[in-house]
Amino acid sequence: MGEARNKQIIFNNFITGVPKETDMGLKEGKMKLEVPQGSGAVLVKNFYLSCDPYMRGRMREYYESYIPPFVPGSVIEGFGVSKVVASDNPNFKAGDLVSGITGWEEYSLIQRTEQLRKIQQADVPLSYYVGLLGMPGFTAYAGFYEVCSPKKGEYVFVSAASGAVGQLVGQLAKLYGCYVVGSAGSKQKVDLLKNNLGFDEAFNYKEEPDFDAALKRYFPQGIDIYFDNVGGTMLDAALLNMKIHGRIAICGMVSEQSLSEPKGICNVYMLITKRITMKGFLQSDYLHLFPNFLEQIISDYKQGKIVYIEDMNEGLESAPAAFVGLFSGKNVGKQVIHVAHE
Repeated sequence: MGEARNKQIIFNNFITGVPKETDMGLKEGKMKLEVPQGSGAVLVKNFYLSCDPYMRGRMREYYESYIPPFVPGSVIEGFGVSKVVASDNPNFKAGDLVSGITGWEEYSLIQRTEQLRKIQQADVPLSYYVGLLGMPGFTAYAGFYEVCSPKKGEYVFVSAASGAVGQLVGQLAKLYGCYVVGSAGSKQKVDLLKNNLGFDEAFNYKEEPDFDAALKRYFPQGIDIYFDNVGGTMLDAALLNMKIHGRIAICGMVSEQSLSEPKGICNVYMLITKRITMKGFLQSDYLHLFPNFLEQIISDYKQGKIVYIEDMNEGLESAPAAFVGLFSGKNVGKQVIHVAHE
């Protein structure tokens, strides 16, 4: 089948602190457009790549996490949407569209195919399979329904609410009959939450000198559910404002993920006095629900009940800057890299 040019984003070395573009490098080589016989692998052409905060954890030399670190000098990995070019696996054939873990490169040889999913497109944008219909969307679905155990009429707070996960959590909560407030980092994002995503209220946390006072203003009656994407001082303030028997789903810690020495939270005593349930989770704990998730979210999307905001960067070369931008809130919605046209 010959060979093709293959641009790649390489991880240079383990880091401390906030990721920088120079922690990654662009390399160009060649890729043989064939799969070794007997390997069970598939060769894919990558169309869309996902930028996600959890990837920062893979940039440190730490081997006890749920996912191993990147290998210095090797291609960065992440979720992607791809087309099978060649296959030595009976479950996939050339031309299949798939989603799963792939390389930050134009072509990837995928050896571990057990987590690859075939895509049945169902009249939705293909890029949604790294967002709304991918890991972030399923994180929102599993976290809200399974971890938060919502009840109609409850008061829900979502941090990083315009991001890949938060924007769907808020919409699911509204569809469930909850009152929803979100926090975000700019006036543009706050307007998006209230005017496009259906949140009841939203505020710019960068304009709030006192998070405790802000939450008391928006939740004078207290918070039933806090869906936490940021950790840090916002989690501290939320603990003070939870109702008795409130639930906190710990989804992400974007305010802490770039710190070499993260700080502890201060108001843990509230867990006792208010009998709060606080639980961390991974979407992979709930994969048995994935078919139900796809069915519900595709149906809601096609009926116009939910919308999804993407921040699309063009070209593999833009990937390092797009990833780094996650940690200063540059993205508006789900950050996606468009590598190649379908």
